[in-house]
Amino acid sequence: MLNSILTTTFSIDKFLICMVCSLILGAALGWLHSKFNNSSKGLVITIALLPALVQMVIMLVNGNLGTGVAVMGAFSLVRFRSIPGSAKEISSIFAAMAIGLATGTGYLVAAILFVVIIGAANTLYNVTSFGESKQKEKELKITIPESLDYNGIFDDLFETYTTKNDLIQVKTANMGSLYKLEYRIQLKDVTQEKAFIDDLRCRNGNLEITCGRVSFGSLEL
Repeated sequence: MLNSILTTTFSIDKFLICMVCSLILGAALGWLHSKFNNSSKGLVITIALLPALVQMVIMLVNGNLGTGVAVMGAFSLVRFRSIPGSAKEISSIFAAMAIGLATGTGYLVAAILFVVIIGAANTLYNVTSFGESKQKEKELKITIPESLDYNGIFDDLFETYTTKNDLIQVKTANMGSLYKLEYRIQLKDVTQEKAFIDDLRCRNGNLEITCGRVSFGSLEL
């Protein structure tokens, strides 16, 4: 059942069957990626077409995986001329290449089962809390004038509103007339966030304050 449909003889009908299968499975993978990620249309189209491209390379080298991977490795040089991708984008690209390798060697049933299983697992992980941080940390950035000593200036407010607070970095701004403080905090009660910011504004002279989710390296690999 999982055997390859290809033989040593290259035939146009089997090539078309593999190509159609690559395009359908690539489209399914691209749709699944777009459903759970805010990616550009160009990336989704690339994911949808990549299985057919990889399949063509594999078939041109007569199913020799070693040669095919070497050729596709040369194509990967394009990676160094593009912006970094997120972890989910890179995983989708690898999945698209895996589909192309399977269809290029004729293992169509294996490719279909792969998309079904990976799609189900991807959907399950995205709709559940799998991998989410249990502690909802926030990134707090406070601007203060140079006349204020930032050591301990907000300790009483942190004591009131947070269960955890760490000063990550301090940097100067506006020719040294301002300090920008960056904290990692965990609020005792998320509904008290506005009251917390209002108290901070009274303390820092109503200068800029930013409070948001921790970026975790922009989710990049």
